Amino acid sequence: MSINWYPGHMAKAKRLLGEQLARTDLVVEVCDARLPLSSRNPDLNTLLANKRRLLLLNKADLADPALTKEWERFFRDQGIQAYALNTLASARRLLPLIENALRDKIQSGQNRGIRRTMRGMIVGVPNVGKSTLINQLKGKSTIKAEDRPGVTRSATWFRVTPYLELMDSPGLLWPKLSDPLAARRLAYIGSIRDEVHDVYQLALSLLDELMASHPELVLSRFKLQDESLRGPALLQAICQSRGYLLRGGELDEERGVTAVLDEFRSGKIGRITLEKAPMGQEPDEA
Repeated sequence: MSINWYPGHMAKAKRLLGEQLARTDLVVEVCDARLPLSSRNPDLNTLLANKRRLLLLNKADLADPALTKEWERFFRDQGIQAYALNTLASARRLLPLIENALRDKIQSGQNRGIRRTMRGMIVGVPNVGKSTLINQLKGKSTIKAEDRPGVTRSATWFRVTPYLELMDSPGLLWPKLSDPLAARRLAYIGSIRDEVHDVYQLALSLLDELMASHPELVLSRFKLQDESLRGPALLQAICQSRGYLLRGGELDEERGVTAVLDEFRSGKIGRITLEKAPMGQEPDEA
């Protein structure tokens, strides 16, 4: 399955980030806790060199909690300040984390009689919950936040406290990804727009992967019993179980595809992490 995931606005977003970095005291990188490695843009390591950073494993409420703890330990062992967050319930944790990460800079200014505004930039691939985190911090939805990639297209600074401003940056993918499995998994979580790939094949790939790793969750969610089902036969069984039928009794496979992708992305199939923390490897080598 071929995926073309680099729309034109991505290059503009990369330039935009570069222009704003000089004004930034802290970079808050957000990834998806279900895909902690593949949902991190490797270009950011070069772009953000020498900037202090926090790494947030967002949407942790959709991920396997035990594996999330392993990922937190893995990143911290590499010297990365990593924390798991639930977008809807734990965004309030972000502000203390930011303030703690900037504590020495704030104290240094205060020692010289200066209380300047700190600035934090929120970065990450599309659809990992950056805008939602900022909206939670502000207590109102002033930034457009939708469950689809590519919504945020510009950079704007927002005051969160009297001495802290945050910027929500456009989701930034990278031009070339050599690992087709990582590309598919980014599509599974919605970081790549459904319009640019074959969602039927994507749903089949997702189902087959879930049947290999979490068959009990798939069978339970879709009320199936045959553990040998794979590919089109599995999708057809889901449609039959759900009663997804067109006129004349034909299976409505399009509706089945939509259900599979939506219910995985919303966590209704279960709390699933697609990647395990590597052992003995640097994060950008894994």
